[in-house]
Amino acid sequence: MSLYKHVLVAVDLTEEADEVLNKAQAIAEANDARLTLVHVVEPLSVAYGSDIPLDLTTLQDEITQQARERINKLAGKINIEKGDQHVVYGRPEREVHRIAEEHDIDLIVVGSHGRHGLALILGSTSTSILHGATCDVLAVRVGK
Repeated sequence: MSLYKHVLVAVDLTEEADEVLNKAQAIAEANDARLTLVHVVEPLSVAYGSDIPLDLTTLQDEITQQARERINKLAGKINIEKGDQHVVYGRPEREVHRIAEEHDIDLIVVGSHGRHGLALILGSTSTSILHGATCDVLAVRVGK
C-alpha cells in the first residue's frame, strides 16, 4: 500500500536543492508516486521593498528565466517531465499551497535550514509552507 500518490518538492535552487530532491525522489519511488517540482520566484519588490522607484521587470524576467533553466536541469537528473516542472511567481507559501491543491498533492517536501534565534522568531519559508498546508509536509534538514 502506498502512502503517497503525488509528491511535490519545493526547491530554492541553492546547492542544497539536490539534497531535498534526492529525498523526495526516494519517497516517490518507494511509493510509486508521481513527482512534481516547483520553484517560486519572489517579487523583487518584496525582497527589496516596494519603495524602489525602478522598473524591475527586466531583472525579474531574467531571474525567472534562470530559475526555469535550473529547474529543467534538476528535473533532467531524475526524468521529471516538463508538465511536472513549475516555476511560478509570487509568495512561496501561497504558490506551493496553490499548486498542491490544484494537482492533488498528498506530500510536500521542502528544505529546512533549522534556523535558531531571530530567524526562528521571524519564521522561514518551510515553516510558512507547513502552516496552512492541506497535506503532509516533510522538512528535509539541509546545510547541517
